[in-house]
Amino acid sequence: SEWIQRRVGQTSRHLQKLIEEREAELLRQEEERKKKEEEQDKENETVIVDNKEKEEEEVVLQELSDEQKQQIMSSQDFRSFFDSAARIVEKALSEDIDVGFTYSGDGQLDSGDNADELLRLHRVFEDERWTRNRSVTSFDMNSKYPELILASYDNNEEAPNEPEGVVLVWNKKFSKTSPEYIFHCQSPVMSACFARFQPNLILGGTYSGQIVAWDMRAGKRTPIQRSPLSASAHTHPVYCLQVVGTQNAHNLISVATDGKLCSWSLDMLSQPQDTLELQQKTKTVAVTTMSFALGEVNSFLVGCEEGTLYSSSRHGNKAGINEAFEGHHGPVTGLDYNKAVGQGDFSHLFISSSTDWTIKLWNNKLSKPLDSFENANDYIFDVKVVPSTPCLSSLGRCHGRIDIWNINTDTEVPVVSLQTNTRTALNRLQWSVNGKEIHVGDCEGKIYVFELKEKLATPHSEEWKRLNDTLNEMQQRVTEVPLSV
Repeated sequence: SEWIQRRVGQTSRHLQKLIEEREAELLRQEEERKKKEEEQDKENETVIVDNKEKEEEEVVLQELSDEQKQQIMSSQDFRSFFDSAARIVEKALSEDIDVGFTYSGDGQLDSGDNADELLRLHRVFEDERWTRNRSVTSFDMNSKYPELILASYDNNEEAPNEPEGVVLVWNKKFSKTSPEYIFHCQSPVMSACFARFQPNLILGGTYSGQIVAWDMRAGKRTPIQRSPLSASAHTHPVYCLQVVGTQNAHNLISVATDGKLCSWSLDMLSQPQDTLELQQKTKTVAVTTMSFALGEVNSFLVGCEEGTLYSSSRHGNKAGINEAFEGHHGPVTGLDYNKAVGQGDFSHLFISSSTDWTIKLWNNKLSKPLDSFENANDYIFDVKVVPSTPCLSSLGRCHGRIDIWNINTDTEVPVVSLQTNTRTALNRLQWSVNGKEIHVGDCEGKIYVFELKEKLATPHSEEWKRLNDTLNEMQQRVTEVPLSV
């Protein structure tokens, strides 16, 4: 038994030794395997790096030829991308300077009384190529984006190779000084407006008599639609253009100096839907300006070259010219219905301007003017009623002066009279909807944006009653019959 025990002990020790040797051998093999894997990984990394370096050495950028560059730059995709990117970069660059600050322009005003305290220059819009030596012929504001101002321009006689007619869209929201959109056509644009219910669409009336349309979404500067030159439409300059109606039923109304009124569908400018000859007895009325009352689609007013104003209708038994308003002794240059809404109905009031140096206040129920403002001693090229209050009106003079009148305060002297530094004719005016800004265009292509002080732009409640009393006094002087409101 001792021998057996001794043999068992020897066997156990021998087996233990074998097991330990085997474990050591396995451990050594595992270490060698890991070492080989690490070495292989290093070799692979070295190969990859070498391959990359070789590839980088082998890659040679091939320069495009001038023809290839020109082909890319002239492609529609590149031009659309570049135009969009340029606008964004330009806005960003300008806002780095003027963020959080009000608009400021480089135009200067002569210091005078305290007119600059009531009417302050915000900024000036102009462009060396597109506005220089061109007169501003019309204004409009976008109904959806009120920061966008549309201005039309006539031809530049010193640049015969440039398009004769230009329409620019300016952006008041940003400090950028270049136009947001540029459109043009081959005839001077005498009137233009945004399509009231399609704010991306711009409509223009030209010197040749054509009606044209541009689309801000189209990415092209030339018209997407234009009416034909034919006797069925206009053959004379179109100075009057307005969209009237509602969202579901509206038309473009155009009137030219040929005495013809045309009604158009915005979807088709190939021919007018309706036409109407504006004649006084047998004489054609050469229309220079037009105004619809607020919300009106049938009755309207026109001003003419001979100085007479006429009430007119598009439809019904009285379609055409109706009543005459005589008072001016020169061509009518501006005409505007009162569109202010407040305490009392003053929608029957309108105002007119003329080259006879006067502006006149009218009631559409009377053939004689209620009053005549004759402080200008100068040609007057446009007049507008402030849309926030009916007691204020503005006018632009020939020699660069802008006047603002308050008939509740004084009918002899304007409450504000401001001279621009250029002393050139201010031939077009446009008020913002809230009455706090006025846009003034001159005959050199500049647009001045002025800010009216709050105390003038926003009428107090007693102003409406005072206006009613003032109008009563005016009408008593004319007819000795009190005005009922």
